[in-house]
Amino acid sequence: RMVESGGGSVQAGGTLRLTCVVSGITWSRYCVGWFRQGQKNERASVARIANDGGAIYDDSVKGRFTVSQDDTKNNIYLQMTNLRPDDTSLYYCAAREGTCIGFSYRTFPHWGPGTQVTVSS
Repeated sequence: RMVESGGGSVQAGGTLRLTCVVSGITWSRYCVGWFRQGQKNERASVARIANDGGAIYDDSVKGRFTVSQDDTKNNIYLQMTNLRPDDTSLYYCAAREGTCIGFSYRTFPHWGPGTQVTVSS
């Protein structure tokens, strides 16, 4: 249902755009989130976008990352600029029914396999 692409290796200050292709969602209201692998196998929220277009960001990426969707809402993008070495991680997209606000990654039932982002200094 969800497949990420667009990861790669860049130098600090570089740019990448990740794409999440979403299929099979029938919920009338839902949220798609971008997460990255953190310590102890936790997944840290990076950015989330609701199907009505509302977006929220983690403080660590505000002003550098932008989440968006196309008109079909089947493609969710994460534009990442001014990348830093501490952005290096495995990035996932995930979907849940309902809103984007105030929910742990554990409440997202559908996940893609992830795409690796590596930023060198």
